[in-house]
Amino acid sequence: MSTQKKVMAVIMGGGRGTRLHPLTMERCKPAVPLAGKYRLVDIPISNCINSDINRIFLLTQFHTASLHRHIQSTYHFDPFGGGFVDILSAEQTEKNADWYQGTADAVRRNLQHFRNFPHDYVLILSGDQLYRMDFRKIIAEHAASGADVTIAAVPFPKSKVEGLGLMKVRDDLSIERFVEKPKDPAIIDSLTLSPALEAKLQASSPGEQHCLASMGIYVFNRAALTEALDNRMADFGKEIIPGLLGRKKLFAHVFEGYWEDIGTVRAFFDANLALAQPLPPFNFFDAGAPIYTQDRYLPASKINKCSIDYVVIGDGSIVEDSSLKHSLLGIRSFVREGSQLEDVVMMGADYYETEEEIRTNAKLGRPNLGLGNNCRIKGAIIDKNARIGDNVTLSTEGKADGEYAHGVVIRDGVMVVPKGMIVPSGTVI
Repeated sequence: MSTQKKVMAVIMGGGRGTRLHPLTMERCKPAVPLAGKYRLVDIPISNCINSDINRIFLLTQFHTASLHRHIQSTYHFDPFGGGFVDILSAEQTEKNADWYQGTADAVRRNLQHFRNFPHDYVLILSGDQLYRMDFRKIIAEHAASGADVTIAAVPFPKSKVEGLGLMKVRDDLSIERFVEKPKDPAIIDSLTLSPALEAKLQASSPGEQHCLASMGIYVFNRAALTEALDNRMADFGKEIIPGLLGRKKLFAHVFEGYWEDIGTVRAFFDANLALAQPLPPFNFFDAGAPIYTQDRYLPASKINKCSIDYVVIGDGSIVEDSSLKHSLLGIRSFVREGSQLEDVVMMGADYYETEEEIRTNAKLGRPNLGLGNNCRIKGAIIDKNARIGDNVTLSTEGKADGEYAHGVVIRDGVMVVPKGMIVPSGTVI
């Protein structure tokens, strides 16, 4: 069987996305904009397509409207290949009338849908990570090892493993122990790599011990998944995987490329700004494994008399006589004259305003979409469809996390102007 026929992919849409709030105030995590023109969900879907996997289920339950629109307008497969991206939201049935209780519970409730398609393996993916992986490698390794479950893992310095699931592996990469998000230093010490594996993997931080951290990417044999879910356990990392140790053959697949878990506002902010670097850690320019997204047929961006230093600018943007430094602008971003941006992620807009709408804005004293004249913005995320008036200053310097005027929030040390928010002219935060 080809990879297409062997493998069914399941992408976890995540829970409420509280750590990414307020970016998830009106959308689920997979629908959060990324890198100027993409959505987070485009990463795992593109990795699947580039790996010859075209039968993809996306499990979601919170604020799914934006995600539905994106999926329906983006991923169209020809009828001969049998491919699809199908969204499965939590639904009431005769057996269940509540929400998904965790990752494992979400998959369990949808096994009936998976059974309608022939497959040998189920590839379970997260919807909020930035990485490029050829899944054919982990599938081949899984089959060669005779594993029931294979977990993708990355070597992490021991000092940076907080909040990650860690595994202890033997030299053949079979998993001996798995602990979800340990905090006890003694437990973390017990999960470090053996000297032989340290040398073999040539980990990225010489002189420091490493652990293997779970990427939240699993390959299950079809029968093993059904058996593993024949209970009421809710979560893969906390319950299912530890419960399979000693009963099933579990192996690790070591991934040594770039991987970033975009689960917090700070992680999202840093990952986006990193794309403006001369040699970004993630390469969106790889023609051999492109990242797909909606084709919007937007015009080229227009830049007038600007000072620009390490900036990514999305399609259809207009930037007028301003200074931009180490920033990322999404599609349909408007930056008007005399503004200064530094360390800013601006997501742009979903639409262009008409002349009539602009006249109405003027009558109401409401700013137009985007950024007004003579603004000073530093260390901030400006979500889609935000309206920021003239002479506005936004900066995190000297400010603590919390809620500020006009809906502005500082989270993880990053200022966020939520989606559709209006910041009046003259505002200083």
